[in-house]
Amino acid sequence: MTSNAPASPTADRARPASGGPQEVADRVTWIGALDPGLRNFDVILKTANGTTYNSYVVRGSAGVAVIDTVKQAFTADFLAKLEAVARYDEITTLVLNHLEPDHTGAVPEFLRRAPHVHIYVSPRGVQVLRALLKDEFDRYQVTVVETGDTVSLGDRTLRFLTTPYVHWPDTQCTYLQEQNLLFTCDLLGCHYCDDRLFNDKVGDFRFSFEYYFDHIMRPFKRYVAQALDLIEPLEIDMIAPGHGPVLRAHPQEYIRHYRRLITKRLASETGAQKTLLIFYVSAYGATAQMAGAVYEGAAESGDVCVSLFDLQDGDVTPLIDLIEEADGLAFGTPTINGDAVRTVWDLLSSLVDIETKGKLGAAFGSYGWTGEAVGMVEARMQGLKMRVPEPGLRIKMHPSAPELEECRDFGRRLAAHLAGRPMEREIDMSALLAR
Repeated sequence: MTSNAPASPTADRARPASGGPQEVADRVTWIGALDPGLRNFDVILKTANGTTYNSYVVRGSAGVAVIDTVKQAFTADFLAKLEAVARYDEITTLVLNHLEPDHTGAVPEFLRRAPHVHIYVSPRGVQVLRALLKDEFDRYQVTVVETGDTVSLGDRTLRFLTTPYVHWPDTQCTYLQEQNLLFTCDLLGCHYCDDRLFNDKVGDFRFSFEYYFDHIMRPFKRYVAQALDLIEPLEIDMIAPGHGPVLRAHPQEYIRHYRRLITKRLASETGAQKTLLIFYVSAYGATAQMAGAVYEGAAESGDVCVSLFDLQDGDVTPLIDLIEEADGLAFGTPTINGDAVRTVWDLLSSLVDIETKGKLGAAFGSYGWTGEAVGMVEARMQGLKMRVPEPGLRIKMHPSAPELEECRDFGRRLAAHLAGRPMEREIDMSALLAR
């Protein structure tokens, strides 16, 4: 076993860590790979503690199953561990719970050595497997499985749970019935490398667990909820994820914590009311005037809880939790050098970490010459799959009294859309042509 000390800053971060197979339960063995030097995963995640690529072997009286594999760079390490615990002719089953490259990198070489194995994937997983194996695909036995389907290893049974979009369309979980052991791949995992492997042996990985959830699972909360609906009724003594520690101590607490993470925290405060958040940046006060009037108009509705936020300070991080739970978002920005202001773009770019599909969106702002910012913000919201039912509101220079009333009407219409009672609106064709 390798040392438990942190990797030296001068260590070769590209060098894979080694280590032998580890038994995680009776006749269930971890044969994954350790990658303590990894500092960025898929470009978007920081991995201060590296990661693991977890793969498992389950031995039954009538066959051996391999659950997931590892990243391609670790193929030799993975196969060495596998060969230490099983012969290729004993292996009957390959389960691929998720086909992202960090879990299937060793699949082609493994299949060259064990072409007889039966591969089990989810309904969407078969498409990715075909792309992975290309012309070799038809050489292998592949079965698509759904929730409730089982595979027998003799005295042991693998039962499948279809859990799509946690976080790819192909994801599934596999439950080892006789041992109450759930293989979850990315679900309930994290990027945290420690060769002691088990959650009751490694260091404090709470930050890594929640950071992983925030950046991988958070945009798919409703699918995580559906997965938890399948998982929570099961008796679970251990959770074996695809990354990070094996959860053998208090595994149900991690499931409960996921449930807490996906539960709206403001529901008890807002009740049945819809929520509208209005964000703005103002260079000379004109967009601020518009924002105030939009707020006033929307606040007239008793069915919508409206909040107003000045983004001048520039720190958008604390706002993400609020945005995630909101039903509607309105962004006010002036046009400066033919663009929206940077703080608004920073906030919009942060929304990739949450689910925005179906939220109401709107844009407004003042301008001096060309006024492109409003349309650009609208396009970004549409790209985030938000619904933008009202054309953006643009006002040249500071708003007049009639124009402020137009802003209030804009707010009233947004509130009406959120309340499910959209207002009829007269269309000014000259204004449309001017856009």
